Amino acid sequence: MSAETAPLLSVKDLTVSFKKGRQVVQAVAGISFDVYEGETLGLVGESGCGKSTTGRAIVRIEEPTSGEVLVAGKRLTGLGRGELRRARTSIQMIFQDPVSSLNPRRRVNDIVAEPIDIWKTETGDQRAATVREMLEAVGLDPDVAGDRYPREFSGGQCQRISIARALVMKPKVLICDEMVSALDVSVQAQILNLVEDLKAKYGLTLVFIAHDLAVVKNVSDRVAVMYLGRLCEVAPSDDLYALPAHPYTQALLSAVVEPDPEKATSHVTLTGEPPSPINPPSGCRFRTRCPSAQERCASEVPELREIAPRHQVACHFPTLRP
Repeated sequence: MSAETAPLLSVKDLTVSFKKGRQVVQAVAGISFDVYEGETLGLVGESGCGKSTTGRAIVRIEEPTSGEVLVAGKRLTGLGRGELRRARTSIQMIFQDPVSSLNPRRRVNDIVAEPIDIWKTETGDQRAATVREMLEAVGLDPDVAGDRYPREFSGGQCQRISIARALVMKPKVLICDEMVSALDVSVQAQILNLVEDLKAKYGLTLVFIAHDLAVVKNVSDRVAVMYLGRLCEVAPSDDLYALPAHPYTQALLSAVVEPDPEKATSHVTLTGEPPSPINPPSGCRFRTRCPSAQERCASEVPELREIAPRHQVACHFPTLRP
């Protein structure tokens, strides 16, 4: 994106902390990134790195401790309850567990129409037509599915219903939180293809949170890598997978199973245990497991800096590794 293009979603110095007794867990530690209109940003990292908390904090399901979130220039953080509800119609979230995210006591038609009913934007035939359009858009037959309950559907079908509900208010941004991780591999492919089609049809902008690097590569324009609450590296998808610069990114990619047994692969071995978010290491949080760590890494927090066009890395000693 050009420097003149304003981001649709902007996250600035976002921090999310939780209290555990007298201790404080900093799940997200001052991260910043921009997502431009029509773009898909993949957010990856190992379990517990803070990527899902980031997604939930963006829509203020979890309250940020500090920082700002702006959608189309409108600041979400700091808004009162009423203003936040109105602003949140432009940004919706799809959750990891499709079954538990749906009300088991309501029929599919009413689940998809719930945002319309809350905001009273449509009634009668217009409401029914919108619900029908959304169900058809996600590949469900409204005549078959509309009067049934979530328990009568598979996990993949429930995720389609969740997507229809998220799109009914025509949002600008979708936060997809591990949306395919609970599904079978064949169903994952169907849902990912569906999301790509819907993105093109409705002009959506996505933040795609996942731990599966292969999935993220296929759906993302850019990828942001998280470790222990901080961003390590942000780059266009092809660049990051071809030339990772941060040691943690290199380790993640080397752990991906290569289906071609004749293709040469290199593995990065990490030593030590992942540190606790209650008491993270000083300086670079990855230094206790990094094979390239030096004294500077313990005393100075590395900030994201550009090492190539649109390729940023938070490392004092980055190495581009094919």
